[in-house]
Amino acid sequence: MLKNILLLVFIVLGNSAVRAQSADSVYNQYLDFNLARFQGENEKLVSLGENLLPAAGKLPEKARTNFYFAIGKVYEDNNQPEKALIYYEKVAAAVPYYYVVHRGIGYIFLEQAKDIKNKLNAASEPAAIKKLTADYNAIALKALPHLEKAQACDPSDETLDEIKSLYKNMKNTEGLNTLNSRLKELGTHCIDILEDK
Repeated sequence: MLKNILLLVFIVLGNSAVRAQSADSVYNQYLDFNLARFQGENEKLVSLGENLLPAAGKLPEKARTNFYFAIGKVYEDNNQPEKALIYYEKVAAAVPYYYVVHRGIGYIFLEQAKDIKNKLNAASEPAAIKKLTADYNAIALKALPHLEKAQACDPSDETLDEIKSLYKNMKNTEGLNTLNSRLKELGTHCIDILEDK
């Protein structure tokens, strides 16, 4: 009986050591990814990041959030906005006041809105115009909260012009008229740096 108890204790301790070692290995991958990022080794970033993604859940929470933002930025810089959006949205859920990620999300949706607007301008059939208008409004409504958060925390003439353009294109004068008060309220909580420890 004593042998069985000792064996069980060794198995449990062995599993804990393996898990700790695995977490250390994942964290080392995270450090390698960050080192490549800071050294500007952009050609390595996608492969390092994608190798880390399946095990990212083993990273400490703040490091995981930081990694998700970084891999999102890598994807965005490599013209893969759909992939970037997946990780940016995880960051926005974890750190809702981090306006930098909101700017990224907002501009991804804004580019989609511009593509739809170009199709809308080229459309001539009423049914196509109606559908494209609905699509434009839906994507603009996704972009606006993120762009407004970014604008409130880090004012930019370009972002403000884009926000106003979206409201004008949707013919949403109420949204446009209440913009300043929303920006003031959104500007009360702003985080500009993600911590990873």
